[in-house]
Amino acid sequence: MSSSAEAEHRGVEEEETTGGAVEDEDTGAQIAPIVKLEEVAVTTGEEDEDAILDLKAKLYRFDKEGNQWKERGAGSVRFLKHKKTEKVRLVMRQSKTLKICANHLVIPTMSVQEHAGNEKSCVWHASDFSDGELKDELFCIRFASIETLGMHVADLIMK
Repeated sequence: MSSSAEAEHRGVEEEETTGGAVEDEDTGAQIAPIVKLEEVAVTTGEEDEDAILDLKAKLYRFDKEGNQWKERGAGSVRFLKHKKTEKVRLVMRQSKTLKICANHLVIPTMSVQEHAGNEKSCVWHASDFSDGELKDELFCIRFASIETLGMHVADLIMK
């Protein structure tokens, strides 16, 4: 029998005696990390605010040059109320990257409307700061279901 055939035969015997799993051999080797990472305090800018509403949604912004809606991101949209000033702002972060795709105050003069007969979508204008500069944007947000949105808005009104 050749050496490779013998090794294969021994491997089959090992699998039969251990129930199909080959046991790992303990070498006693110690592996130390190459780089030691220090814990870093992360600030989100939301520390002085309380979340009063948190929903999953998909956000779009209207591109005036292309005359079309462009997807801005999908993730968690939150209404945050400042503990001292009691101002409310809308912050939306993309699910996986946590990149901010909307960041603006919710003011009494804002007009939020249903988007063209789609009861799961809303449209509004806002002065947004998500790109690091204040820009007037037209947003559209779509929620998974009207029932989920209704339940959360009802909770918000009850507070």
